[in-house]
Amino acid sequence: TQEIELAIGRQPSFRNGPRPIDIDIIFYDDLHIVQDNLIVPHARASERAFVLAPLAEIAPAMVDPVSGKTVKELLDAVTQDGVKKIAANLRFPLERDIQSGQPKVHVRLGRVGVVNIRKALMIGNEGQQQWFDATFDLYVDLGPAQAGAHMSRFSDALEEVIEQFASNSWPQIEFLAEQMAKTVVERQKVARAEVYIRTTLPLQKWTPVSGRRTQEVYGLLAQAVATKEHSRRMVGVEVEGMVACPCAQDMVYSFARARLQEEGFPEDVIAKMLEVTPLATHNQRGRATLLIGSEQSVEARDLVNLAESAMSSENYALLKRPDELYIVNKAHSNPRFVEDVAREILRAVVEKYSDLPDDSFVWVRQRNEETIHKYDVEAEGWGTLGELRSEILDNATVERHTTKEAWLRLTELVK
Repeated sequence: TQEIELAIGRQPSFRNGPRPIDIDIIFYDDLHIVQDNLIVPHARASERAFVLAPLAEIAPAMVDPVSGKTVKELLDAVTQDGVKKIAANLRFPLERDIQSGQPKVHVRLGRVGVVNIRKALMIGNEGQQQWFDATFDLYVDLGPAQAGAHMSRFSDALEEVIEQFASNSWPQIEFLAEQMAKTVVERQKVARAEVYIRTTLPLQKWTPVSGRRTQEVYGLLAQAVATKEHSRRMVGVEVEGMVACPCAQDMVYSFARARLQEEGFPEDVIAKMLEVTPLATHNQRGRATLLIGSEQSVEARDLVNLAESAMSSENYALLKRPDELYIVNKAHSNPRFVEDVAREILRAVVEKYSDLPDDSFVWVRQRNEETIHKYDVEAEGWGTLGELRSEILDNATVERHTTKEAWLRLTELVK
C-alpha cells in the first residue's frame, strides 16, 4: 500500500494532515488482529473524524469490535472541526471555452494538432491479422476566427475509432486513417482534418541462394484527409535496397578497356572479357517511399515488391556468403541513377495497377545515401495515374503533374 501511495503522489506530512491518498484497513468484518505489522481495526480510527465521517455515510451501523460502538456513535464522540465534505467530483462548469474564442491575430493556420501519439493496433483481414506499434499525427485546418484547437478531442477521436474495432481488426491501415480524419472533423467542428500513421511492416522472405528464412522490416504509412462532405486516403511503404552507380561503372569500363589494350589483347577478346566480368562501381543504400491514393484497395506488400525491384538489388538482414556474391553481382549488372529508380517505380505502378482509375494518385521519392560523396541524392515524381499513363504508355508530355497537396485539397473538389 505504501508503494501505491507514493505512486499517486503522497508526500511526508504532519499527523492527521491532508494528503492526496491514504490507504488503511479500518475494519475487516468483526476481526480483531494485533501483530507487529498489522492492527485491525485501525489503532487510531476511533479518534479520526476525517476517517469516521465518510465511513458513517456508507456504513453508520457498522460495529467496532474493540469498543462495541457503531461508526456513527464513534463519530458523534469526536470533534469534527476541519472536516468538510467536498463536491462529489471535480467536474464544474467552465466560465468560457477559450479555444472557441477569438484569437488576438485574425489569420488562418493550415495545421494545428497533436503528433507522435503511439497506439497498438491490430490490422489485417481474418486469419492474417498482425499487431502494429503505430504512431499518429492528427491535424486540423484552424480558421482565422478560432483561437485554438481542442487538443483533448484528438485523443477522444483516436480512442473512439480504435474502440470501434477493439474486438476485431481494421482491414488496412489507410481505412483507419480515413475514418479517424472524419471523426476529427466531427469532434473538432472544423472544415478539414489530416491524419498520418507510421508503423512497420514485417514480411517473411528467403535469401536468394542459401534459402534461409529471414524477417525483413519495412515502413508502413497511411495518410488521410477529410472534410464534412468528402475524404481521401493514401497507403504507402518505405523500402531499402542497394543501388550501383552507372557513371562510375562506365569510367571503370573505359579504364579497364584501355589497360587491356595496353597489354596487347585483341579487341574481340577485350569485348568478351568486359562482357562477362563484373565491373566495379561505388554503391549506395537506396531508400524509396511510395504512396498510392485510390478509392480501391491497394496491398502494402505489393508496393514493397514494386519499390524493391526498382533498385539495382534488394538487400537482406541475413546473408550467407553465396547470397552476398549473388547480391553484389546482381547490383553491378543492373546499375541505376537515382532518377532511374524513381522512374522505374512509376513505370511499375502504371503496369501493375491498370485497373485503377485515372484519378488515382501516385507519389514516389528515392533517396540514395552516397558513399564517395559528402552528400546524398534524391529524386521525386508524382501525378495522377492518368497523367503518368499518358507519358509512360503514350509518350506524351504533361507539362504539370497534379501534386499531392492538390490531390488532397478536398475543399476544392466538393461541388
